[in-house]
Amino acid sequence: MRRMFVLTMALAAAAAAPAAAQFAGMPVWNSPKGGTGLTISGDYGKPSDDAGGGNAFGARAAVGFSRLTLTAGLSSFEPEGAPDRATSFAGTVALRLIGGALLPVNVNVIAGAGTAQDVPLSALTTADITTIVAGGGVSVTLPVPGFSIEPYLSVTNRWNKYTGLDTESDIGWTLGANVGLGLLGLHAAYDSQKRFGTTGGVLGVGAHIGFSVPGL
Repeated sequence: MRRMFVLTMALAAAAAAPAAAQFAGMPVWNSPKGGTGLTISGDYGKPSDDAGGGNAFGARAAVGFSRLTLTAGLSSFEPEGAPDRATSFAGTVALRLIGGALLPVNVNVIAGAGTAQDVPLSALTTADITTIVAGGGVSVTLPVPGFSIEPYLSVTNRWNKYTGLDTESDIGWTLGANVGLGLLGLHAAYDSQKRFGTTGGVLGVGAHIGFSVPGL
């Protein structure tokens, strides 16, 4: 009976757990177009109440090799009512299959993994969360004099492993846009994922700056 009670409480806490992309509290960021050079991003995430509430701040560094983009970063996430923030570390690999400078439509595949320690699930419960994300995205490059716009849609499967529970597998989608203003840029995305019968969303916004790297 005691074991059943503990399991029930754990499942109830997980059902109210924060949305877990590879960066906790953030959308699954993507740029199917890719690019070259080094890009530094600062991010802000606002999960819905069904995704844990609260807010998240993050930073990412991406190195682009035209078709291939490697990203690493972290996020600091505080669900609604949590006494402390939880930090997650993650990395992403994206490979463009179609698109580039001569084509307006871009298609890529993306895979990422991250881990977050002591994420608050309730007032009394915390858990370590390991997340793997894999899927793909499609975008359209809209050249506008002076800047560029890349709206995109990504669909990914998310595998979330909470401490003491089986791995959960769910499909989520992300609708976003990347705006280039020369070296500077802006990005925004809305991410939706259904977990344990509840659909939660995360709104993310941020800014980035790009640097050319010799040889890339």
